[in-house]
Amino acid sequence: MSETDLAEWAKREPNEFAKAVKAASKDEIAEAMRGGESRQTILSEVFGRYPGQFRPDRAGSLNAVIHWNITGREDGGTDTFELVIANGTCTLSPSPEHTDPKVAITVSGADLLNLIGGRSNPMMMFMTGKLKAKGDLGLAANLDKIFELPRA
Repeated sequence: MSETDLAEWAKREPNEFAKAVKAASKDEIAEAMRGGESRQTILSEVFGRYPGQFRPDRAGSLNAVIHWNITGREDGGTDTFELVIANGTCTLSPSPEHTDPKVAITVSGADLLNLIGGRSNPMMMFMTGKLKAKGDLGLAANLDKIFELPRA
């Protein structure tokens, strides 16, 4: 599998993508998430699906802005994705508009894929500093309940 393959797999069903990530080597994941078009394709597909994976029945009356800061670009930069949950809906903002999110999650691109692929446990990632959350830690801990996330 090559980085181009992961970018192509990202366009498939979320569970298929999660399985492809789980089957990829650490080097393949690192290369795909280093930068360039494959990184952008993968991140756009992953975060573009969040509104469709939102579970309003589990979110209740939650109104929140969530920032995902994805580090590890080859230029040292970070890609930020903003999810806005309001009035029973979830939308992805193409660029962060809110400066004060309810929670901001920071994780490297490679670690995000390892999480998606089921290779990493989010609690262990948090405890070891691979996943950082700033703000409402209760919300951060419950994201897997309000979104129907893929399983590898």
